[in-house]
Amino acid sequence: MIIVTGAAGFIGSNFVLDWLAQSDEAVINLDALTYAGNLENLASLQGDPRHIFVKGSIGDFDLVAKLLAEYQPRAIVNFAAESHVDRSIHGPEDFIQTNIVGTFHLLEALRAYWSKLDGAAKDSFRFLHVSTDEVYGSLGKDDPAFTETHRYEPNSPYSASKAASDHLVRAYHHTYGLPVLTTNCSNNYGPYHFPEKLIPLVISNALAGKSLPIYGDGQQIRDWLYVKDHCSAIRRVLEVGRVGETYNVGGWNEKPNLDVVHTLCAILDELNPRPDGQPYKAQITYVTDRLGHDRRYAIDASKIERELGWKPAETFETGIRKTVQWYLDNQPWVENVTSGAYRQWIDKNYGANA
Repeated sequence: MIIVTGAAGFIGSNFVLDWLAQSDEAVINLDALTYAGNLENLASLQGDPRHIFVKGSIGDFDLVAKLLAEYQPRAIVNFAAESHVDRSIHGPEDFIQTNIVGTFHLLEALRAYWSKLDGAAKDSFRFLHVSTDEVYGSLGKDDPAFTETHRYEPNSPYSASKAASDHLVRAYHHTYGLPVLTTNCSNNYGPYHFPEKLIPLVISNALAGKSLPIYGDGQQIRDWLYVKDHCSAIRRVLEVGRVGETYNVGGWNEKPNLDVVHTLCAILDELNPRPDGQPYKAQITYVTDRLGHDRRYAIDASKIERELGWKPAETFETGIRKTVQWYLDNQPWVENVTSGAYRQWIDKNYGANA
């Protein structure tokens, strides 16, 4: 079996769902259930013995050590992270504690476990650390895309904390021999995305008749990766990736934020027209730009295609249409996570401190 941390979050839950759709190998799901962790993402697995949920933090050394000893996993996939740039600007401490200190405690527990393994179990064990392209900083309009050897230049508390976690993972490989793999992905989108990020926020606000806020001039460029493509890349890296290597995972879809919003509005106009007949783009408003807002990210995903044979299955056009349709078909999920009802459920089932 494997342990997946942060597996009730957006990418982690998609990974678990896809994993169990293709394999009978069990998953231990370790998640602290912070505001963006949502067990409703995994409701279809209720009663499935292949999915074992454990509420807890990667920073809890004793808990992680206990899980490792009890379940003897062959691999750990680490999605657990605080990941929202705006929140990191207003409250960076949580990001330092989870992304840096938490990763350190996780690595320490893994080192103790791995060092006691014998033979084939030790040789085949893997720790896959999931990171972000934001560690590389910002690109100019005509700069080449980020490769795995690009210098780290993080510009927000979030990206700095993820850069630090990447360095720790690298250090534990080179110092202790821990068999690690690292992936750095571009902006993900798709089902179960908590509606504070651009794409789910725009869909949610559009349907609610609210404004669609655009930072600055809306020309910040991101590379967009459909979440299920990201999950397939992680499975591939875990399967055949070279120990100690980093693999950039991108969608080859550079888009300015404003273009993304216009695309979302056009799809909504087609699939769910406004009652008054007006286009959704009429709801667009411009707001003051975010502090330290990086202008452009772009991933060069040539290495993972060349070495591991992976490339995304979805174009932006196909992936974004699937995403909009998912949100239209799953409005109760959106209403629950935005209304606070989910938090009340967590408090009831796991205690007021959950």
